[in-house]
Amino acid sequence: MTATPTPVPTFAFQRPAVLSLAGPGTATVDIVIPVYNEERALPGCLRTLHTRLREDFPFPWRITVADNASTDGTLAVARKLADELPGVAVTHLDRKGRGLALRTVWGDSEADIVAYMDVDLSTGLLPLIAPLASGHSDIAIGSRLAPGARTVRGPRREFISRCYNAIIRLTHGVRFTDAQCGFKAARTEVLGPLLEVTQDDAWFFDTELLLLAEHNGLRIHEVPVDWVEDIDTRVDVVGTASDDLRGLWRMARAKASGAARVELARRPAPAAEHPDAVLATPSTRRTVLSWEVGCFVAIGIASTVGQALLYALLRSWWSPALANLFSLLVLTLLNTEANRRLTFRHTAASAGRAHLGAGVLFVLGYLVTSFAVVLFKRADPSASTAAETLVLMAASLGVTAVRFVVLRTAVFRSAAH
Repeated sequence: MTATPTPVPTFAFQRPAVLSLAGPGTATVDIVIPVYNEERALPGCLRTLHTRLREDFPFPWRITVADNASTDGTLAVARKLADELPGVAVTHLDRKGRGLALRTVWGDSEADIVAYMDVDLSTGLLPLIAPLASGHSDIAIGSRLAPGARTVRGPRREFISRCYNAIIRLTHGVRFTDAQCGFKAARTEVLGPLLEVTQDDAWFFDTELLLLAEHNGLRIHEVPVDWVEDIDTRVDVVGTASDDLRGLWRMARAKASGAARVELARRPAPAAEHPDAVLATPSTRRTVLSWEVGCFVAIGIASTVGQALLYALLRSWWSPALANLFSLLVLTLLNTEANRRLTFRHTAASAGRAHLGAGVLFVLGYLVTSFAVVLFKRADPSASTAAETLVLMAASLGVTAVRFVVLRTAVFRSAAH
């Protein structure tokens, strides 16, 4: 069934608490509270948030309650509160979904910055808005897992959250730490194009939006939060986890196919603001190639040593071919991720493309190194494990040189400047 949302009302922003900051260039902020069956919690939430904004918030603001198909008295409670509290409006959707609610209200908002927070009000708002209002960042998110965050929640939710975010980092190579914290904001200038591409209407919406933002080079600012869990939750943990895993797979395919690319205005290249700054000339500036070679060599040495140590350990129980297979597989995964994040950090290649290319090179490396070890063992059956390990290291160095050429010219070809 197609959702038929009521029109998002247009009304005046409330005056900021700090009048000296209010001026023609002051950013306006639209704070959305998506709710489903929250008639108990909503009055305290709205009154508390309204008081904080009225007394302390230095930007013009308004609050929009997005009721997505509540079956209790939430809508009536929200409308009554909107009549009571200036700067509060209500919109109703006839279908559930936090993503649907946010896309609807955010997509229709004329504010400079849009934000949302869950009804439990577990953290403050200003640290989220400031980096967007200053132009420093494009999207700001609260994180319960970033250094400095303080959380009070049960071990079950803590475990699930950490596992889910670890899966995101492993499969997509992202740098943000907490995709599902119910506390986010974005500049509407960059948000619009992203909303046109997002597909999820439920809980995966947050993750999808962040994956698209990072994939398209937007700057994401993380705010470590103080978070106290409200156990009166409407989240179906098992169903949400299943939907999230399917969403991660869909996003991986979208990145690989190019469907996740969005046309956005790019930030200007970094430039010195000091008029008399002494800058390095092109002839003395470290070139991209020298950086790539240096990083690749360092990572390659560490990987070769790591593989040799793991091979020597496993060789006590396994055959040469099996010990080599496992040690090479583990170190290839680590090597590829290190090169993606450091050596070729300016590349536009996705994590999937990087690991796919590395997978092909893995097969080549395994065949070459295994052939070298087996051939050496046949030539000298009495050779020690230490001698085998030296042969393995020599073969691995040769494979490493080939890997660099292939990675730079094919897998990460967009990294070169």
